[in-house]
Amino acid sequence: MFAVTGNRKTTATRSLRVLAVLGMLALLSACGASSLVVEGSYPTPAVRKIPLSLGLYLDENLRNFLYIEYTETGAEEYRVSSGQTHVQMFSNLLPAMFERVQVLESMDDAAAAGVDAVFAPSIEEFQLALPQKTRLDSYEVWVKYNMRLLGPDGAYIADWVLTSYGKTPMEGLLSVEGGINEATVSALRDLASNFTLSFGAVPEVRDWLASRQNVVSNQ
Repeated sequence: MFAVTGNRKTTATRSLRVLAVLGMLALLSACGASSLVVEGSYPTPAVRKIPLSLGLYLDENLRNFLYIEYTETGAEEYRVSSGQTHVQMFSNLLPAMFERVQVLESMDDAAAAGVDAVFAPSIEEFQLALPQKTRLDSYEVWVKYNMRLLGPDGAYIADWVLTSYGKTPMEGLLSVEGGINEATVSALRDLASNFTLSFGAVPEVRDWLASRQNVVSNQ
């Protein structure tokens, strides 16, 4: 009896030790996640400005957008913050496209700002492909956006989906963080280009532009 009891105690002690080690490993994995704040530069498109005023509303979800890449065991591996670089990209892009752009703190400010419409984008999906997982020689980023154009009173004008893609080779990069950064910046530049070229082709946007031009010409 005493021998059996001793074995049970030994087994229980070993189990507790194993659990403690596993807990420590999980904690170390969480603490070891690499954090990256994406930074980049975005060219201003050379296009003819639309003679209208636009309110730009970027909500907290976009401003603070964070993507987390996990390991196969479920531990956090990379924390990618791209909200502020999205703010920078939209802040560069839209003033080049519209006669006047007013940044709005909330949708309630649109009417007082005297804008013709409000642009309020959101990020629906962010995907990251790492070469150490895909066995390819490049970093890739895909982003899916929901683009919304609203009236100053919040009424619907247009709502459409736009995707962007960025890719950068491993060659010449000194770190994984650098590869993620460059691929994300490349995806945002792709978004800026696609948005500039496709904005007026969205049927609802095209109809709205035509109606506003008629209003302006009749004033």
